[in-house]
Formats: sequence, C-alpha cells, structure tokens
Amino acid sequence: MPKNSVQCNEEGNTLFKAGDVQGALCCYTKALKLSSNQSESAILHRNRSACYLKLEDYTKSLSFICPALDADPGDVKARFRRAQSLQKLGRLNEAFMDAQRCAQLEPTNKAFQELLRQLGAQIQEKSVQLSSTDARVQQMFSLLLDPLAQSVDRQKAAQNLVVLSREEAGAEQIFRNDGVRLIQRLLGSKQEELVLSALRTLVGLCTGHQSRTMAIVNELGMEQLCEVMGSGASSVSLAACHLLQVMFEALTEGMKREIRGKEEAILPEPSRELRSMLRQLVEMMPASSVSGPGRDSAINLLVKQVPRKSQKNPDNSLTLWVIDQGLKKILEVAGTVPEVSEGPPLTDNSHMSCSVLLSKLYDDLKFLLSWLHFGRPGLESKLRAIQTVAVLLQGPSDVGNRTLEISGMMDAVISLCASEDVCHQQVAVEALIHAAGKAKRASFITANGVALLKDLYKKSENDRIRVRALVGLCKLGSAGGTDFSMKQFAEGSTLKLAKQCRKWLCNESLPPASRRWAIEGLAYLTFDADVKEDLAEDRNALQAMFQLAKSEDKTVLFAVASTLVNCTNSYDVEKPDPQMVELAKYAKQHVPEAHPKDAPSFVEKRLMKLLEAGVVSALVCMVKQESPALTETCRECIARVFLALVERQEDRGTVVAQGGGKALLPLVSESTDKGKTKAAQALAKITITSNPEIAFPGERLYEVVRPLVSLLTLDCSLLQNFEALMALTNLAGISERLRQKIIKEKAVPKVEGYMFEEHDLVRAAATECMCNLVLSAEVQKLYVATGNDRLKLLVLYSGEEDERLRKAAAGTLAMLTAEQPELCARIPGTTSHWMEILQALLLSDSVELRHRGVVVTLNMMQANKSLAETLMESEVLEILSVLAKATEQSPVSRTAQDCLDKAMEYGIIKKPEGEGREP
Repeated sequence: MPKNSVQCNEEGNTLFKAGDVQGALCCYTKALKLSSNQSESAILHRNRSACYLKLEDYTKSLSFICPALDADPGDVKARFRRAQSLQKLGRLNEAFMDAQRCAQLEPTNKAFQELLRQLGAQIQEKSVQLSSTDARVQQMFSLLLDPLAQSVDRQKAAQNLVVLSREEAGAEQIFRNDGVRLIQRLLGSKQEELVLSALRTLVGLCTGHQSRTMAIVNELGMEQLCEVMGSGASSVSLAACHLLQVMFEALTEGMKREIRGKEEAILPEPSRELRSMLRQLVEMMPASSVSGPGRDSAINLLVKQVPRKSQKNPDNSLTLWVIDQGLKKILEVAGTVPEVSEGPPLTDNSHMSCSVLLSKLYDDLKFLLSWLHFGRPGLESKLRAIQTVAVLLQGPSDVGNRTLEISGMMDAVISLCASEDVCHQQVAVEALIHAAGKAKRASFITANGVALLKDLYKKSENDRIRVRALVGLCKLGSAGGTDFSMKQFAEGSTLKLAKQCRKWLCNESLPPASRRWAIEGLAYLTFDADVKEDLAEDRNALQAMFQLAKSEDKTVLFAVASTLVNCTNSYDVEKPDPQMVELAKYAKQHVPEAHPKDAPSFVEKRLMKLLEAGVVSALVCMVKQESPALTETCRECIARVFLALVERQEDRGTVVAQGGGKALLPLVSESTDKGKTKAAQALAKITITSNPEIAFPGERLYEVVRPLVSLLTLDCSLLQNFEALMALTNLAGISERLRQKIIKEKAVPKVEGYMFEEHDLVRAAATECMCNLVLSAEVQKLYVATGNDRLKLLVLYSGEEDERLRKAAAGTLAMLTAEQPELCARIPGTTSHWMEILQALLLSDSVELRHRGVVVTLNMMQANKSLAETLMESEVLEILSVLAKATEQSPVSRTAQDCLDKAMEYGIIKKPEGEGREP
C-alpha cells in the first residue's frame, strides 16, 4: 500500500534513531513530496536538516533549516539546529545570535546554554587571533614598503607573508588591507626571491576561495600573471603555474556548487574570468617573448583545465572554445623545428606536451589538416608539416595516420631521411619512428623503411641520427610483442640492437635527448625475454635509466615506465582456454607462444635486481613529476610496476622504506581505471604485512581507506577483494577514528556482502574485518536493530568447519555480547542448534576457540539469569567445571571460573563442603 507523508516521517524517525541516517533522509524527502501541509513541511525540513548535520554536510543542513524557520520563526528546535550549522560553517556571530534567542525562549535548557558558552569562547578566541594576525600583517607590510629596509629583512618579511596567507585569518587580513596592490609591486621587482614570495602568498589567498580569486584576477590581470610565468627563471615559472592552477580550481569549484541558501552572498558567475585565463594561455603559445619552460607551463595548465566531454560533464563549451581560438597556435608550436625555422623557444618536453594536449582535444576535433600545404614551395614548409605529423602520431594518432595517407607524405619522409642535412634527417627519422610504432603502419614501414633505417644506422656519422635509426629498427623488431614465435628479424638481431641501446644509454658524453631515444628502443625490445634478462644483469644500464627518469627531461617517463612493465611482466596476459588452443592447432591457426624466460622464477629474479639497482626511488621521482608527459596511461604503467614489486612479502619493507607507499597514493586517484585498481591492490598488500602507521605516517593513513574500499566490487577479482578485506581488518584494529573513516566510506554493507561469499578465504576475511569494525558503536547498532539476521549469521558461522571463519565469527560474537548485553537474550532465538555450537566452541582443540566460547558464555550469564539457568542445566556446566580445573591458569580457565562464580552468585549452583560444585 502507498504510504502517506505521516507514515514516511515516522519511518524516517525510526531509522534516524537506529543510526541509518541515509535511510531516514530518503524517508523525509519522500514525505516532503507527499506533504501539502505547511507546518508539516516545516517539520520535515527540520528533520532533513538534522540528517545533513549528522552527515557533516553543514551547508545543506543550513539550507534546509531556513524554510522551517520561515514557516515558524518561533520554532526553537529549528533555530538551535541553524545555530549548530552556522557554528560548523564558521559563522560564529550569526550562530551566537540564534543560540542567544534559543536560551531566551528556554532558559533552563542545558544544551542551549552549552552552545552559547562554546560560541562565546570561540568568538573571543577568533577576535584575539584576528587582532594578533592584523598586527603581524601590518608589520610585514611596513617592512616591505620601507625603501630604507635592508634586503634581507624585506625577504624575511615576504616569506612571513607567505606563512600568514596559509591561515584563513591571515589571508583575510592581507586581502582586506589592500595586500593585493602590495603583492603587485613585489611581482614587478627584479628580485627572484621577492617574486616567488609574492606568488606563494597569492596561492594562500586564492586556495579554496572563489570571491577572493575573482577579485585578484580582475585586479592583477591575467596578462601580468602570464608574463611572470613566461619569464626565463624556471622556479618563478613553476610557482606562477601553481598559482594559476589554484586559481582555476577555485573558480571551477565555484561553478560546481549547488544553489546557496538565501542568507549567503550570491557570487557572480566566474566563467568570464575562466575564459580570460584560458585566452591568455592560448596567446602564450606562439609568442617568441615567452620562455620554453613558461610555454610548457601554459600547455600543462591547458591539459589540466580543458575538460573532457563525458556523461558526467556534457558541457564541452570551454573545449570547443580552446579549439576555435587556439588550435592553430598549438599546431604552430607542434610544427616548430628549432634548429631550422625561426619560432618560439621550445624545451625537450614541448612537443610531447603538445601531443598530450592535442590528444585531449581530439574527441572534439572536427578538422582536417588542410593547412599542411605540401605543394607550397620551400623545404621549411615540408619540415614543419612532418614535425607536426610526428607530434600528432604521439597524441591523437588517428589524425596522424590520416595525414600520413596524404599523397606524397611518406615519400617526403623517406626522401628527407636521405638528406645530407642532419636536422632534416632527424625530423624525418623521428616521424618514421612514430609511424612505425603503430601496428597498422609497421608492415608498410618494414617493407619500405627497414633498408633505409639500417643504412642510416650503419653509415651516418652523427650519433643523434644513428640512435634514432636504431630505435626505428627496435620498434619494427618488436612488432610481434611477447609472442615468442613471431620474430621479425633474424635470431640474435634483437639482442644486438638491445646491446647497442644499452651502450648509448650508459654513454654520458651523449646529450640526454639522444640517451632518451635509447630507452625508447629498450621499451620495445624488452618484449623479448632474452633482452629483459640482459638488461636486468646490466646494473650500469639500469642505474643510467633511473637517473634519466629523475632528470628534467619529462619525455622519457613513458619509455622508462613501459620498459619496467615489460621487465616485471606486469602487463595483462590472457590465459587462453586449453580446449580453444587445441582447436586452433587442429585448424592450423597461429597460437601465441610464451618465452621460457618469462616463467615466474625468472621474473622474480629480475624484480630483485631492479630493487637492488634503485627502481623504487626512480618510480617515486617519476610520480612527483608535474608534466603532461605523466599521462594516465603512464601512471597506470607505474602502478603496475609497484604492484609487481610488492608481490613478494619480503620486498614490501624495502618499497615502503624508499617512499613507495607515499608514491602509490596519488596513483589511486590520477590514473586509468585499471591503474587505480592496480595501485589500490599494491596499497592493500603493503597494509596487510606492514605496520600501517609506519608505512603511511600521519594523516596519510586515512587516505589509504578509500582505495581499499574501492576494491570491494564485483569488477575486481576475488584475490583483490580478499586483500582489501585483510588490509581493512588491519586498519580497523588501530583506532576508532580509522573505523569511522571506513564506515564513512560506506564499507560496512560491502563487508557484510562478502560475508556471504562462497570462497572460504574471502568469507573468513570479511568476517575478520567485521570483528574489528564492531568495536565501533555505530556498527553495533546494526546488530541491535530488530528485523535482521546479522546475529544469526555469526552464530551459524561459529559452528562451521572452517576454523578461520569460526574464530572470526566467535570473536565478533564475543565482542558484541560484551558491548551490547541485550543481544545475549536473542542468541537462543537465532537457531535451534545454538547450544550445540556453543558447546563445540568450549570443547574445541583450539585454545583460541575455547577462549571465545567461554567469553560468550560469561557474557550470556552476566546478561540474564534465565539464560544462565538454561546454560547450567546443560552439559555446559560440566565442560566449564573441567576447564576451570586446568592445572595451568590461563585466560580460558579463569573465564570458566568466572562463569561458575556467576552461577553461584545467582544461586543456581552451590559450593559443597568438599571441593567442587554441584547444581
């Protein structure tokens, strides 16, 4: 039968009292839709506000309490709730006025008096803090504005201003005291330290504050901020880039917020400021006055801020605007050949960064590269076109492949390879390499380009050309992937190519750009297990590769990550169905063959050698890189390698000690879906066997919970489910705060679901996790609530054959009956076999099970005299008597004696004149 608003409200009240806040909120929302009475609606608004207050969403709590007060200004409960919400939001003066009104209406109410006292103390503390902060801000301003002040003192004052800006009180005082104008003067100074301090102070002012950010953007102007970012100093450029990133986040978060309550200030739409910021970044692209690092920072910001069109975010207007206004400018940078044409200054990372940006824009690109005029006279035009194609092949490769199909393109590439000009050769060979990396093109290049590449490799006197030609050959030689039977070149050729790559990699006299290409070659050749083995044995080559991974050349990141994935065999390998393999052989179809050296024993040895060579520190540095080159796919590769490195329990301590645990945390939030899962599984393995408080010190420990909970889904394997449950068990046993974090991440229903899993280990692990979670009163309430079979499941599991499951279930039962005595009386109603299960625990060969059994028995006897009588009338009395008489005093014998003492206290049994007891 359909329910009315009153019934829904009552059901919500019941759920709220039972601790099911989300369920109560649903009921109140439904009741509100059914209600037509104004006073009833006001009560429902008040109830919804209470739910959001419990859920710690204070903004929503405030927005729902206002309609209740509008309907009835004398509603003291609603006013009290509003005071609580305002207090949590930091609006202390408004909260004090509401609390004062509540105390006037009900002077004897202790809750109102207590809130009033708290608010008075907080307001006084804030006043003292503001006056102290204001004095410090004024002192810093005086020093910075004093032309006679010494340079050292001014720098110290600027640094102190940075520290003050990181506190909300300090940030507000700086802003209100016309600090932005002072900061503008610091930005115009020629002293690098003062400029850095000014930028960092602005970061503090803008972080998480939309209105201040909008005011600062309008006062300073994006042109000045971009000019600072485009300056030659890399440290200043990075600081300005960070500031603009913070500004973008503050403005975009402001656009995502829900409609505010009527009492809050209504801020203007920040889209105008966002477009202004994007316009300036786009204008920086081709500007010759912008430094190479500054241009890379601008591209990096565009990569981060241009949203991908998706179901969650269907609005792609900003993306289309960037394409419309900036595509030609981006392609102009992509086509620049610094050694040949006059163009904007570039770094080694610029072309790769353009590739990543174009790849992100690709979903919305509706263009043909008609501007690539190959018929236009002049060699420079063709060089720019081929350079652009090389960039496109690394980013939106479909577009790159389409350009290769343009008549005359491949002929131009191959003819330029034969040019005597080294720069021409380099551009053409790089385009050929990227084309060879695509499977569809590999056969074409094999037929037309192998001879040319070999000729360049053998005859060229320039190492830059030779190493690139070598990489092209490496790519073509690895076209068969891990399939041992699909060799592209003659036996031993790949090993020779790999040896030459390692030689170039270790040659420190070569520029880093050339050595990077050697790693590109190894990234492809390491599909061959023989090459993996040789590389793992060459410690010098490994360390050279790790040093390059830590260098400023970000374009090497993916090549290093891919090489390590191949060496650790952490790529996904689908095991074919044996029957299908036999059928394929019968039909004379090709069946992939695994290399003998890809067996687990070989992989394990390679992992040990990588760890000895310092792979963890290299991976940690790679994760820290702020570059478009660190794509989601690259992060996935790093996550795969970490997971392989922590596979052996004895290696996990080494990984943690070198910072591996900390490096995994960003990978669970910024990677592909598969990469996030791999990183979360690696975290789970570490959390299971290491002390979590050491592996993830401080607040970092709480960041581990969410990725572990994310593994509790049907999309993950049973092994991943099992490891997540084990890790959560470890965390839940540390502190109540961690248990609350696990509960807040909605892990409890998931853990309960896995308690029904058919697999013995997963079921036992879920029950062990629940055993630690029931230490929290919130979880205990779930078992106390009527109308569920949670208690019955624990009783039945205590009688299962699986000893691990029995221990977990009986332990949970022991803790629950101790904390919630009312559950003891319900145990006999769960199953008719409850007595047999309890006796089996008491008679178990396992000391741990016997101990759990006597604790449950004692809890039942202490809770209810009639239960004690039932137990003493059974064989439990005899069992307890035997356990209590044990020669060695143990927890089991002492608890058994406590049970007998309780029975005597009730008068159920008595002590005879001799030794022993009788009923």
